[in-house]
Parts: sequence; C-alpha cells; structure tokens
Amino acid sequence: MSEDTSAAPDPKNLVLRLSDGTIVKRRLRRQRACDEPLKKKICLGHLKRWYRFGSEVVEHFGSNPEIYRCERCQILFVPNKDEVARTRTLAF
Repeated sequence: MSEDTSAAPDPKNLVLRLSDGTIVKRRLRRQRACDEPLKKKICLGHLKRWYRFGSEVVEHFGSNPEIYRCERCQILFVPNKDEVARTRTLAF
C-alpha cells in the first residue's frame, strides 16, 4: 500500500482549484504563513504578493487582483473579506 502524501485543503478556506491543479484558498485573518498540511507537517512558507498570474486567475478574480502565493508549495491565496485591502499606499 502506498501512503497518500497530498492532503486535501481545508474545505472552508478553499475557493477553487484551477485547471492546472493549483489550489486557491482564502487567507485567514492576519495570516502571513501557509497553513497547508504537507507530508505530516504544515508548510509554513511565507505568503508573498504575486503579480505573475495567468489568464485563468484574471478570469476568476478580475484584471488586477490582490493575490498571494506560498513561496514553498505555490498555493494561491486571496485576501480575507474582513481585512482592508493592502493595495493602497502606506501612510505613517
């Protein structure tokens, strides 16, 4: 018997799965690291703002979406609905 190493993403945070198999999840409030379970551990890769998305992401989320990608497992994250978008200029 072979052990399944790919765990299913949390269904309450899953937004969609792209045609190439890429998972798109909704970020938790104030989330900065990936929470995807990989091989009996949590990924914990940093979520970085991502600008090099393809046409399928544009089709689902608009022409200039706020998308984050895990630097380790490449899962895409969309912002939490409860947080203010981070696309504005920072003001101190």
